[in-house]
Amino acid sequence: MAAFHLSSLFSDKAILCRRQEIRVFGEAEKGTELTVTLLSASGDVLGSDRVTERNGRFLALLPPQEAAMHCTLRVSDGKTAALACDIAIGDVYLAGGQSNMELELKDADDGPAAVRRHENVLVRYYNVPKYALNTPEADRANAEAGWREIRPGEGRDMSAAAYFFAMKLQQELNVPIGIIDCYWGGSSITCWMEKETLESIAEGQRYIKEYKKSAGRKTMEQYLAEEKVFEQGMADWNARADQVRRERPGVTAPELNSLLGPFPWFPPVGPGSPYRPAGLSETMLRRIVPATLTGVLFYQGEEDTGRTECYDVLLKAFISQLRRQFQNLALPFLNVQLPMWIPAGGTDTGTWPRLRQAQQRVAQEVSHTDLAILIDQGEYDNIHPTNKRVVGERLFFCAMNTVYGVPAPEAPRAVSKYTRDKTLYIQLSAPVTANGQSDLLLEVAGQDGVFYPAEAELDGSLLRLSHPNVPRPVMARFAWADYASAPFFSENGLPLAPFWLV
Repeated sequence: MAAFHLSSLFSDKAILCRRQEIRVFGEAEKGTELTVTLLSASGDVLGSDRVTERNGRFLALLPPQEAAMHCTLRVSDGKTAALACDIAIGDVYLAGGQSNMELELKDADDGPAAVRRHENVLVRYYNVPKYALNTPEADRANAEAGWREIRPGEGRDMSAAAYFFAMKLQQELNVPIGIIDCYWGGSSITCWMEKETLESIAEGQRYIKEYKKSAGRKTMEQYLAEEKVFEQGMADWNARADQVRRERPGVTAPELNSLLGPFPWFPPVGPGSPYRPAGLSETMLRRIVPATLTGVLFYQGEEDTGRTECYDVLLKAFISQLRRQFQNLALPFLNVQLPMWIPAGGTDTGTWPRLRQAQQRVAQEVSHTDLAILIDQGEYDNIHPTNKRVVGERLFFCAMNTVYGVPAPEAPRAVSKYTRDKTLYIQLSAPVTANGQSDLLLEVAGQDGVFYPAEAELDGSLLRLSHPNVPRPVMARFAWADYASAPFFSENGLPLAPFWLV
């Protein structure tokens, strides 16, 4: 038996990150000395490193490379050698978050058709196995995981948003593109944060305390029994939903909820839950640390809308954690702003716009980040919109602007304001036009902070806002609603981004 094992992240057909130090890692027996070598398609040595086991693991550092195909990774202890073949070098993105990043290509608009016909071996993906606990079963699944190419019949289980992003980016750059899928539906941002990170901020401490209180002294056996009941309930609902879809192709999410009742989303809490703070950081994210990344794609926040008013604090700490873990203090972080959504029969809570505002603050205040605006993409009573092509393409725009420095379409934003007489003037980053709807989602307030629906005049990139009850308007906000239709668009087709100017 070999005294070492490469992480499956470096198995056949893997994509390594170009133009950066390449970090290769795995497990090794105590005292094992290894030579890790990267070979070109012609057999030339591109880089080599000699390393020794440390705490059961090894980490080799190889020099930066340009994009390439058909490379080989060789690891040897002098007695046994392991080869990973058909390695590509290109750009590698981590796709993380919760269910809207998790939504698979087979379930997305255009997805089934794409799976039948697509073929692009320069786009590959690696799914981090989904396990809530570090068990022998999880270890086996991670050892057996691997990279897959985009070929006809393949890719059904790839993140749809990441797929459309990767296909667009590969076509633009003409280099290999790798996606590392690492997500879990329903997860809070705190699930992906290390315990040390959470304990370093008050909001993280609060999440930990609240979870411990809700879990009580529940044993693992009690938790697993509750989880079994929960999973059976979800399986039953999904089976009935699949039957309805077969009988009524095109049935909508609201119609399903009306026929079957709401999706039984009441996961139990306890020591084995994937939703415990720091849990998925320990069981999934750590499996791929410290791989070399080009950037991060992140679509998350729904789970935290009603749980925190300090999401920006958590998100900033999470970005800092990722940059430390993946050893790149300027690691690009491309986030997705939550779209519009409200459940059937629900009332507007103001929690979704508050979280969108927090996402916007982070994009403005943290370097090497960007935010894909989706305010026009929400669906009534469907928290999982299936048009993931739009998500992927808007993340692509963010990448071109933020990662590659190539001008790409941007959503118009409010950039400044001033008050003159009884009118508040707002300068936008680009001209917009109204789509003709009566509710423009614009509000104004005076120093008292009481908002009123604004009387608005639009002149290209200038908004004039007023209201009879606000003699001197100094504050304005736009799209402050859980769910509504986006009224303003730029000539590039992108919606005006939500804002709150004070």
